[in-house]
This record gives sequence, structure tokens and C-alpha cells, in this order.
Amino acid sequence: MDATSADDERLRRWRMVLGADGTEGTGRVLTGRDAAMDGALTALYGGRKPGGRGGAERSAGLGASAPSMARWLGDIRTYFPGSVVQVMQRDAIDRLGLAALLLEPEMLEAVEPDVHLVGTLLSLGRAMPETTRETARAVVRKVVEDLERRLATVTRTTLTGALDRSARVRRPRHRDIDWDRTIRANLRNYVPLPGRDGAGTVIPERLVGHGRADRSVKKEVILCVDQSGSMAASVVHAAVFGAVLASMRTLATRLVVFDTAVVDLTDQLDDPVDVLFGTRLGGGTDINRALAYCQSRITRPADTVVVLISDLHEGGIRDEMVRRAAAMTASGVGFVTLLALSDEGAPSYDREHAAALGALGAPAFACTPDLFPEVMAAAIERRPLPVPDTDR
Repeated sequence: MDATSADDERLRRWRMVLGADGTEGTGRVLTGRDAAMDGALTALYGGRKPGGRGGAERSAGLGASAPSMARWLGDIRTYFPGSVVQVMQRDAIDRLGLAALLLEPEMLEAVEPDVHLVGTLLSLGRAMPETTRETARAVVRKVVEDLERRLATVTRTTLTGALDRSARVRRPRHRDIDWDRTIRANLRNYVPLPGRDGAGTVIPERLVGHGRADRSVKKEVILCVDQSGSMAASVVHAAVFGAVLASMRTLATRLVVFDTAVVDLTDQLDDPVDVLFGTRLGGGTDINRALAYCQSRITRPADTVVVLISDLHEGGIRDEMVRRAAAMTASGVGFVTLLALSDEGAPSYDREHAAALGALGAPAFACTPDLFPEVMAAAIERRPLPVPDTDR
């Protein structure tokens, strides 16, 4: 590329970055695909108002027109990669009132399905007319199926290994002996063989083996999920993981969602879409009431893991919530607190409550969906949780 072409490309990129206001500064006029991309961006993020100056108030240009919004959604899917489309849709919901337009089936068919869109649809709740509900379910199902394809196999594999290891026995049958672990456990009993230079044997005083595979329930898991508006992405992921865990015969899985009321959705876990449409995003938060319900359903504390997914902004009895968590951990329950179960980055949360739970040995941290299987495996095996480095 010669110097002239390099300068032209640099001006083109600056013009794309600066938007419509950049025309005067760069002298670059966009054409073709560049002009179409710039138009799509300007419609969402706005440009300088006529007669205004740099730094003046910016405004978006789609208004509440459903036909123009549908065309715009088609344009951004043509010109931008899926990850960028999802960000732009999220911004459109906030800036252009897209949420109201999502009540129309034609609009839903034009959007790029993702976790955040599902959260928006669920927040519309009863405002969604019947004509839109089936289309909305189709959108939600596509997202759920994509998540299941990505997460189900690794979750089952990781947790099956953890359940097997947690069921190790000390007097295994010959076919159930874990020879690698048995040899490592008895290396101190190595005995050289006479007359055979360098050769020897290990005398296994202690055998280590796996419990035989069976269909009996080995562990119980209770997912207790905050359905306040800020937890939308976490609710979606929790529903998917709940369905995956419920499909494992050696786990008894319960899903409880709450705001100021508590709803047990365990009987719907065979279909996470039904679970999601059974939630009610928004409203207050009563963590203490939710934990009280979960506590009442625990029959085998030493074999139970409670996963509280909440930002810990408690609207109920604050001190009682912590005391209830302490009582469960003291009884032998494995207690895990996830401030978020999503890929959205650092969440906002109640730091005082997080510190109080951490002092009980239940550190509170945000967890990505990819990390969740390992967190659950660690909780089942009662080993330290893989808490992300929060200092970065």
C-alpha cells in the first residue's frame, strides 16, 4: 500500500469512528457499504443536530417506527458480526424504545437472539400479547438450545467425575480399584525385588477405588435464583444449567426463583423454556424468605449443595439472611454464592453481605457459565472453590 492509499484508509477509519460529525474534520465522504454502515450507526447513536456544533446533544434517528426499525435490524445483521449486532440491539432497547416494539411478531423475527434479548422478553411478562407469545417462545428456545449445546456436555462430564470421586470407597472390589491413585497412596511401601537390579514392587496396604456406578441419588443440588431485573442473564443461564443437572440421575436438582415471593419451578426443569416463562423479572428481593424455603427442603445436609445466585441486595430481614446461611453451613450443607452467572463482567452487589458470607466459608463471586461446571464439581467434592482473581 502506497503512502496515498494509507492516508486515505486512515481518513476513512477516522470518519467511521467520528460519525457524521467527522465529515468536516476528515474531508472524507463515505460511499457504498461504508455509507450504509455509517447510516446504521448514526440511526442508533445519533449525530450532530442540524445547526449544532461539536459536542452538542446527540440524538437517535429511528424514533418508534416499526418498519424502519425492522429494516435497521436487517441492516446491522448484514454489515456487522453477531457479537456487535447483539451489543447494538441492547443499546437500541435502551435508547430507542425497542422493548415496546418487541411486542410485535414481525420485530421478533428480525432480531438476533441472545441472552440479553431473552431477558428483555421475560421482563415484558404479561404485557406480551398472545399473538407475540409463540414467536417469543421460539426466540427463547433458540437461545436456550444454543446454550445447552455449548454447556451441557462439559457440565455432565465434569460433574460425573466429581460424583464418582466423591463416592470413592476404601475396600473396593477388584474391578473397581483406581490403580493410579492406589499406587500413589502406597509409594512408601515400595520394596526392591531381590536379584533384579532396579526392579521392585509396591505393597498396597490401602486400596483406593471408585464407588460402583448406580442410579441412586448421590448429591442434592438446590439452585436458588434471584429474579430481580438486574439478574436477567443469570436467570437464563440458571434455567439451562438446572435442566442439565436435572437430567443427571445421580443428582436430585431443585430450582427455586424468588423476588419478594418464592416459586419452586422444579417440576418444569425438563424444559428450561417453561422455566423461563415461569419467572417474573423485576420487583423486590427477599433472600431470607427464599433461603428459608430452601432450608425446609433439605433432608441430607452433608450431601446437599445450595447455590444462591443473587447480587445480595436484600430487601427482607438482612441479619436473618446471614444467620440462615450460617445455620445451613454449620449443618454440613455446601453453600455457594454467585453474584452473577453470566458473561457480563463485574456485577454490582452488596459488599457487606458478600463479606459476611465469605466469613462463613462461602465466598461470594461472579461466575461465568464456562466456569460453573468446575465450581459445582468443587462444591460436590468439598474442595476449595475456583474463585476468580478479583484483583485484576
